[in-house]
Amino acid sequence: MKLKITVESKTYEVEVEVAEPEVHAPPVYSFQSSAAVRVPAAVPHAPVPGANENVNEDKVCRSPIAGIVVKVAAQPGQQIQTGDTLMVLEAMKMETAITAPVSGKIAKINVNQGDAVKGGQILVEFE
Repeated sequence: MKLKITVESKTYEVEVEVAEPEVHAPPVYSFQSSAAVRVPAAVPHAPVPGANENVNEDKVCRSPIAGIVVKVAAQPGQQIQTGDTLMVLEAMKMETAITAPVSGKIAKINVNQGDAVKGGQILVEFE
């Protein structure tokens, strides 16, 4: 590549050779949050092996992930609406809010704070 350079009113023609192409490193992104993540009710759930296969899926809330129950926000007999927080699970240092997939009355909560749960395990049963 030829360039013209002027220094103190004198013009020089120089030839420049590029030794190596410029390499730009891709940007590095990092994400850390302690905010609860809302899991939609429409997430497909695999049943826990050995669990009762004759369950009405419209009347239960299953765990979308394996984790530890850090908070139980609902109680048996409580009337809830779709999207209400039932409990919070922690997995890999991230908290996941488990929300009601349907409106109705809670018949039974199958876990307590501190319990370890498996993905697909039934957490809450509805009437």
